[in-house]
Order: sequence, then C-alpha cells, then structure tokens
Amino acid sequence: MATARMAGARWLGVGLAAVLAVVTLGLAVTGRLQLYINPAQAWFAVGMAVLALAGAVWSCTLPLGTENDHGHDHGAAHDHDDAAGHALPTRGRRRAPRRLAGGALVVTGGVIASAVTVAALVLPPASLSVDLAMDRDTGTPPLFGGADTVTLAASGDTGSFGIGEWATVFATATNPDAYTGQEVTLTGFVTPDDETSGVRLGRLVITHCVIDAQPASIPVASGAAGVGADEADLEVGQWIEVEGTITADAAGALSVEPTTITPIDAPEDPYEY
Repeated sequence: MATARMAGARWLGVGLAAVLAVVTLGLAVTGRLQLYINPAQAWFAVGMAVLALAGAVWSCTLPLGTENDHGHDHGAAHDHDDAAGHALPTRGRRRAPRRLAGGALVVTGGVIASAVTVAALVLPPASLSVDLAMDRDTGTPPLFGGADTVTLAASGDTGSFGIGEWATVFATATNPDAYTGQEVTLTGFVTPDDETSGVRLGRLVITHCVIDAQPASIPVASGAAGVGADEADLEVGQWIEVEGTITADAAGALSVEPTTITPIDAPEDPYEY
C-alpha cells in the first residue's frame, strides 16, 4: 500500500510533467506547436520542456518515497502523543474524516490530471473551430498592434499585414482616404455581416496561446463586378482567398473591394500572430 502511494505521488509529480514535456517536444519537432502557442514563444516552451524532462529522468534515479522525506523527526511528536495517553485516540478520530476527504480529493484530481495529460499525448492536435471564433466575437473589434500598425498602413507598408492588422486600421482610421486603393491579398473564413448584405473575412489572432485567441474580421464589399466566386454561394465558415483593394464608402467606412474571391481548403496553420 505504501509503495503504491509513493508511486502515485511520483506519477502526479514528475510523471505528468514528463508526459507534457514529451508532447511539447513532439509538437515542436513536427511543426505543430503553433496550433497551441505563438511561434515567438516556442523557444521558451521547448526550453522548459527539456528542463522538465531532464528533471524527470534524474528523479527516476532516486528511491521511491524520497520526495516525502522532508528531514523532519516525527518520532518525538509520536512519543509526546503516547505520553498524553488519551490524546492520541481522540486526535486520531478527529483526523480520520479529514484524511479520507483529503485522500478523495487527491485521487479525483490525479485522475482528472492524468486523463487530460494522456489525452494530450494520444489525441491529434486540432485548431480552434470557426464556430468558436464566431462565439468569441463580441461585436467590438479588438486592436492588434495599435498606433504602429496604423502608421505603417498610412505609409503603404502593408505587405505583411493580415486580417488582424487591417481590422485595427479599419476600426481606428481617421483619414480613410490614406488607405483607399491599397491592394491586398488576404486569407480567412467567411462570417456574416449583420450590417450589410455582404460578408466579412475573419481570422483568429493569437497573442501568446490559444487561450487568448481573439477573432478579427473585416468587411468585404458586396456586388463587385468580375469576382470569381458568387458571394451569395459562400457558406459561413468557408475558407477563401480575397484579392482586391481597400475602398471607403460615403461615410468613410473602409472595406475590401474584391477583384477575385477563391474558395480554398483550411490552411494547416489557421491563426495569425
């Protein structure tokens, strides 16, 4: 019983850490770590995984139960309780329910943590769904990049811009004419535009990891002549590539006027960073 308890304690510590480290390194080697974190943070995740795995290997050289040996002398306390006579049985009865409750919580937590960790090991990596992106859309455009992004857009240096950067520009532009006529080629998924009869082009933008992923979207002007795909036939959630130019309406609202809309398969890396 004692051996099983010590083995369980080691599994909940270094065992789970080792499995998560292996998963992290495997994702990094196969190029799929960006499905969970911003590639700019990959070096930190990989470094921590290597340290965790090295620590787990080292801990295996220690005998079971070493982690429970804190160097305390419990014998003196035991002798004191024996000397007290009646104190030992009374205190033991009081502590028994607490031990049972604590043990049940530890077992429950261990089972849940083990299930999550093993699932991460055996299940294939998956990206967040378009439905989740739409559920996270609060209607208020999040700002990615701030003033620097707007400055670059005004100067015409937009070659690296994605939907996240353009969403910032569209939401904060005070001089729409400065962006009108700039050519863009953007990839994203179709979302409905509640304000017009057109569609919006969306993408999830990750700052650090998928937990903080936020949806960004920009309007695509409807009724453009010569468009390769009929906007009426586009389904919500469908991935498309849009080529066109930035345009402003009479009220100064910016949108993308498409020259071609091409349905495509979902990319291997569906996020922007």
